[in-house]
Amino acid sequence: MRLKLSLGLLLIFNLFAFQAFSTTGITITASAPVSPIFKGIESNPLLYLRIYVPAGEKLSLRKLTLKANSAALQAVESVDVYFTGREASFNEKEHLAKLNPTRISESLAISLHLKPGVNYIWFSAKLKKDADIDSKIEFHVVQLEDVNSKKHQVREVGKGFVKRLGIAVVKGGQNDIHTFRIPGIATTDKGTLIAVYDIRYKNSRDLPANIDVGMNRSTDGGRTWEPMKVMMDMGEPHDNNGVGDPAVLFDPITKKIWVIALWSKGNRSIAGSKPGLSEDVTGQLVVVSSDDDGLTWSKPKSITAGVKDPEWNLFFNGPGSGIAMADGKIVFAAQYWDEHAMPHSTLVYSVDHGTTWKTEDGPIPNTTEAQLIETSPGTLMLNMRDNRGSFRSIATTADLGKTWTEHHTSYQALQDPVCMASFIKANVLVKGKQQQVVFFGNDNTQNGRFNLTIKASTDLGESWDSKNELLVDDRKLFGYSSLTKIDDGMIGFFYEGVRDMYFVRIPVTEILK
Repeated sequence: MRLKLSLGLLLIFNLFAFQAFSTTGITITASAPVSPIFKGIESNPLLYLRIYVPAGEKLSLRKLTLKANSAALQAVESVDVYFTGREASFNEKEHLAKLNPTRISESLAISLHLKPGVNYIWFSAKLKKDADIDSKIEFHVVQLEDVNSKKHQVREVGKGFVKRLGIAVVKGGQNDIHTFRIPGIATTDKGTLIAVYDIRYKNSRDLPANIDVGMNRSTDGGRTWEPMKVMMDMGEPHDNNGVGDPAVLFDPITKKIWVIALWSKGNRSIAGSKPGLSEDVTGQLVVVSSDDDGLTWSKPKSITAGVKDPEWNLFFNGPGSGIAMADGKIVFAAQYWDEHAMPHSTLVYSVDHGTTWKTEDGPIPNTTEAQLIETSPGTLMLNMRDNRGSFRSIATTADLGKTWTEHHTSYQALQDPVCMASFIKANVLVKGKQQQVVFFGNDNTQNGRFNLTIKASTDLGESWDSKNELLVDDRKLFGYSSLTKIDDGMIGFFYEGVRDMYFVRIPVTEILK
């Protein structure tokens, strides 16, 4: 029987696995999720051990041998070890040990008796408050020793053992706030990062609800962030009088920052909004602005009457970020739900730096949350969430949406699980030369929100080479994200966890190979 089992493992894994583990029947593999380690988060999964003990055998552990790089010794405050039993996913079910990282190179004593079958041990890290998020930590479990002094080698499977660092900008539970969602981010001419999001006070549900728009500033490229500010609050009563789904842009001519969002007075979000223009019957597109680099903000102002067709059920923005065009116009992606409740992605723009706003009909029905770029002066590319699923839809316009042309990459080049995505054009350094690059971030799947990935196109979205992409976080998350250029060599990525908002700095060279 044991010979047949080993031959099965040979077919499933490889000859090395058979040679390494067939002598005792006990197999030990280490795997690591591809996910950053965040400052401000108490438990960040590092890696896990999968330990298989055959029927009729037993394994009692007393020692682990670990290895880490110097960056881990500097950045990590502590490492916790958990036994999760038969559960493969990370949890804090049974705490085995806490390790001071200065002693990572030493053996770690544990006492654990494993039953026949598959057993899991997880390791998680907590970062120091002053950890450098531009560094990367590396962590390995080299071998296990049982109570009989027998050493068991650990075979590593997959990627993820080298971890980038990041920061939790806001966390679910802080200030008694249940959830933060819907990221948007922009960079001002002073290099200040403006991050915006939903403050969902009572639960994680969408509008209508008690939701405000919050923001944080960073003046050091996202390494540290100022405390949260509430920048959009529609006042009493707060229940079912919320504002959310923000998008942000910086106008380089006026030096003004604009944030746009949907106000739902009562049930005036997607399900409850109706034809008309009044806030008592239809959702409102509201804007705020800042003239002082995000320190203070104007009061919310509705622009609905100037942009919404009264026959439509709803008109509002696409969350994330907007753009300033080469000729000075400012533009946000938008969406409207027509008189038949069919959604269409489109745009909303201003030719006078925010004094008045206009829109046009969209290119493709059954599309919603979108983002856009200016590929060449006067030509806009709209990247759309498509309710048919599987892929993003793409269209271009050279006349601000009066006419549209579906792009040849539409519904075939960028897979998507029906989720919001991020989309920017940035002038960056590529192999020592300035180049315009289009960056796209989304859950790189056709079904399920996981594998959050950044892709790059070096020909303004005409093609997407699979070599120019980077998996950032492979975990199941809410999945929304927003990109911004920090400098010529660095991209900022602001994205959702489950209740938290995360930020990582990513060198352009890691995306463009």
